[in-house]
Amino acid sequence: MTAHAVAHVDCTAGVAGDMLLGALLDAGARTQSVRDAVRSLGVPGLDIAVERARRGGFACARVQVTRPPAPDRARHLPDVRDHLTAAAGLGPAAVTFATRVFELLARAEATAHGTTPDQVHFHEVGAYDALADVAGCAAALDDLGLLAPDAAVTCSALAAGSGTVDCAHGRVPVPVPAVLHIAAETGLPLTGGDLAGERTTPTGAALLGTLAVPRPAHPMTVRAVGVGGGRRDVPDRPNITRVVIGQTSSEASRPGHDEVLVLESTVDDLDPRLWPSVLDALRAAGAWDCWTSGIIARHGRPGRLVTALCTAPLRDAVADALFRHTTTLGVRWSVHQRLVLPRHSVTVSVGPPGGEHRVQVKVAERPDGTLSCQPELSDTERAALALGWPVLTVSEAATASWRECHVTAAPRPRPSVEPLAVSPSSEEPAS
Repeated sequence: MTAHAVAHVDCTAGVAGDMLLGALLDAGARTQSVRDAVRSLGVPGLDIAVERARRGGFACARVQVTRPPAPDRARHLPDVRDHLTAAAGLGPAAVTFATRVFELLARAEATAHGTTPDQVHFHEVGAYDALADVAGCAAALDDLGLLAPDAAVTCSALAAGSGTVDCAHGRVPVPVPAVLHIAAETGLPLTGGDLAGERTTPTGAALLGTLAVPRPAHPMTVRAVGVGGGRRDVPDRPNITRVVIGQTSSEASRPGHDEVLVLESTVDDLDPRLWPSVLDALRAAGAWDCWTSGIIARHGRPGRLVTALCTAPLRDAVADALFRHTTTLGVRWSVHQRLVLPRHSVTVSVGPPGGEHRVQVKVAERPDGTLSCQPELSDTERAALALGWPVLTVSEAATASWRECHVTAAPRPRPSVEPLAVSPSSEEPAS
């Protein structure tokens, strides 16, 4: 019977980078390992401090970022990648995870501002605080064994909040655009619109969108519980993010159960060359998956049945994409029950030393406890083009790379959180 590290993140009161980091430290991640990772980012004076606090009457770990005295500057995605790859305190899995978090942030900001990911000025989400929060979370997750290939992390719906927040682009409504685009790309559900203020920040959403699958917690033997507190102590509910860490075995692994909306439309008068762009638009609107099937329509005309899967909150957005990008006059939908295997994604390197390319691999756990993996086709195609290899060769190399690094990891015993000197710093609004 093989044990696997599992965790569940409770974001029903919101999540920000410092809140998740506090929860991971409270659950047993070593403070010194996290501080070493942050200090190795190549930003003199950047550090974290941890203290015990109470939010809504509950004890929690409170993380604050010690900032350099010099004003921060706007960073681009290549700048952030350079900081992460040069960080001696981050292991390979942590570097890969942190890089993917910032890449997700960049795509969301690029979509919001109509530019490309490499041209995005990160502003708040690329400032000192976010660099420390993301690198710190990556180091903590690695320390707890939650970045191992067979680890599985789930999360609740994210409390979005309401109202407005001030940022580099002025006053914007909550949830801010980047959070919405991250939710659309990753399938993270948002809730808690009755809560005042910004409860989930772009950094918090990107961390969860990269790390976790939104679904109920796996059956587990609980090993540790961590609570991270935000800056404010609000009256409506404790301003905390919780992490439950445990172990599950192959015998305890079962498919999850949820609902999915199936949207369909029959189209027999669209230029067939346009179908790839239609499917791209449906995915951009939030569809988990979409495809077309050949049919014979009225009067014997050949046509296509287009099908898209999504969650209930995204129904209108996906239907709108169908209306805008096809000639259809109607969209039908139905609610289906489904069983879903626990799954997560890891990133492996493929290629010769010095010329490696990253490929994301989706790992699923079957009911008998065995793991299967499937490289993402878009990543293998990009790597094949750059390397001059056949796509099949890249796919096989990615699978072999994942199997080589496949290890079983379990959380470390929980130590006490070190009370450290705290110096004032500005933080993400939701904290």
